[in-house]
Amino acid sequence: MITVTFPDGNQRAYEPGTTAMDVAKSISHGLARNILSGSYDGQTIELNDALTHDGTLQFFTWNDSKGKEAFWHSSAHVLAQAILHFYPDAKLTIGPAIEKGFYYDVDFGEQSIGEGDFAKIEQQMLEFARAKSEFKLRSVTKAEALKAYRDNPFKTELISNLEDGNITFCDHADFTDLCRGGHLPHTGYIKAVKIMNVAGAYWRGDENNPQLTRVYGVSFQKAGQLKEYLELLEEAKKRDHRKLGKELELFTFSQRVGQGLPLWLPKGAALRERLENFLKRAQKKAGYSGVITPHIGNKELYVCSGHYEKYGKDSFQPIHTPEEGEEYLLKPMNCPHHCELYKATPKSYKDLPVRFAEFGTVYRYEQSGELHGLTRVRGFTQDDAHIFCTPNQLKDEFKNVIDLVLYIFKTLDFTDYTAQVSLRDPNKPEKYIGSDENWEKAESAIIEAAEEKNLNTIVEYGEAAFYGPKLDFMVKDALGRSWQLGTIQVDYNLPERFELEYKGSDNESHRPVMIHRAPFGSMERFVAVLLEHCGGNFPLWLTPEQVKILPVSEKYNDYAKEIAEFLEFSDIRALVDERNEKIGRKIRDAEVTKIPFMLIVGEKEATSGELSVRRHGEGDLGTMTREDFVKSIEDEISQLID
Repeated sequence: MITVTFPDGNQRAYEPGTTAMDVAKSISHGLARNILSGSYDGQTIELNDALTHDGTLQFFTWNDSKGKEAFWHSSAHVLAQAILHFYPDAKLTIGPAIEKGFYYDVDFGEQSIGEGDFAKIEQQMLEFARAKSEFKLRSVTKAEALKAYRDNPFKTELISNLEDGNITFCDHADFTDLCRGGHLPHTGYIKAVKIMNVAGAYWRGDENNPQLTRVYGVSFQKAGQLKEYLELLEEAKKRDHRKLGKELELFTFSQRVGQGLPLWLPKGAALRERLENFLKRAQKKAGYSGVITPHIGNKELYVCSGHYEKYGKDSFQPIHTPEEGEEYLLKPMNCPHHCELYKATPKSYKDLPVRFAEFGTVYRYEQSGELHGLTRVRGFTQDDAHIFCTPNQLKDEFKNVIDLVLYIFKTLDFTDYTAQVSLRDPNKPEKYIGSDENWEKAESAIIEAAEEKNLNTIVEYGEAAFYGPKLDFMVKDALGRSWQLGTIQVDYNLPERFELEYKGSDNESHRPVMIHRAPFGSMERFVAVLLEHCGGNFPLWLTPEQVKILPVSEKYNDYAKEIAEFLEFSDIRALVDERNEKIGRKIRDAEVTKIPFMLIVGEKEATSGELSVRRHGEGDLGTMTREDFVKSIEDEISQLID
């Protein structure tokens, strides 16, 4: 008998040769119906594989990322099978699962594939799927693999880099592919498919290699899931921050200024300023001191910090001055500058913690193909702060930063989030700087602080910064998409590199611990995510224009301006629509530009002194006095940000 241990610690005994699917059926048929893949002792297995030794078994369903990965990877095999059905001379390369679906890179030779071919491929995939063909993994020798793909230079290149004895093929129906494993039990699980698009892709991402056709697809267990997904995509298009940013006149880009360098228009600049002031007020209450540092720094500063060694080759190149041998860099990080600020004056343990905060603009070179609106840019402003504290203060300071991040999320209605504990990759120590002892201290502090704050956490190895572990907040927006917003990092390494010190109560010199934090992450990315989360309907306190006053004719423009002045005196942002347009057109235009409140001004309002109020998306709210309207806005804002 073999002993199978489950994630909760429970154990069961089974005959050697029992499959993972057999184990699931022995627990419940409901579980067996829902599982898509599994792992044994942390290694991906096929659910139909025989278990031959004691181990820990874990099952994955559609609700697990590894379950979706197996589903979409299996679907990529079926896509490749359908492609060969219609294009028998095509050469297959690789077909991985991705975050939303899968793709397969194909060399179609003289043939091509377009949108008009999608429907027939989808139908053929479903026909193949209905056969419920079992996915079977088998080992082959290197010689056998090379022989099987002797006419496919892409597969033979992959095989040449594999070790003999570690090569496997996956078979289903009459189709075979080079594959490492991780599949559904059979094709019948796939009930709905959609070919999303095709694009060019260089073999292995190298522009010197042949260009292939990348066929993107997505698949689901039910047709209803596909329908919901496609509806979500349509809604995402409407909420695209690049589209909304243009419509709401928030920001723009210019090829003449340079790719990846956003230009903030007046409304966007004002919105950004309000976000910054909101955080500055919270930071002031939390004991932060504002600082300002230059946009460039001497190359030696970043050599000292380690940033040049890690990123120098892929960053904007050094700026050479008239002084021979003198080099400067566009600032890629604020932290080295803040370390020098700390060193400017001697510190005692009584001075700690020191909290420096700066909205600092930094510059990092992104490949042009990776640039995307405000979410991937070459120049961006971080809501950066660095806390220098004693080891005994570390946990409390870290928890205080968590509180600040959660306050921001609550105020801006980000309610669905997970805290990702990002640790070192234990198999790649060369990626990181600093001693194992300091890394272990930092990792323990983050894990303990997250536990004490009762955060919903996941642990990801290999996601740490090169100088220290971090806590990344993964936020889901209104469409259920996950974004990384806000990060907190513990760092024992930069204080050592910059030889930072403080005098302890023992009158000896000690190293402070450093915390890096950026609740927004960057202003650009945060505004992009917020735009798509709220669909351009910003919270009332943040929106560029809070009130649009709509006179029914030019005769009431002066009265409308009088109301605008009254509202502006109460710090309410109001504009008058003086155009010679019908009131219906003015209302529609205000709705399109997502103005929260509209005030209709005509003879009745001018006579009574009251306001006819409309709310965006809600319609007529009736009449109010000016004073009551101001109070209603002030009360709503107070509830949002207090």
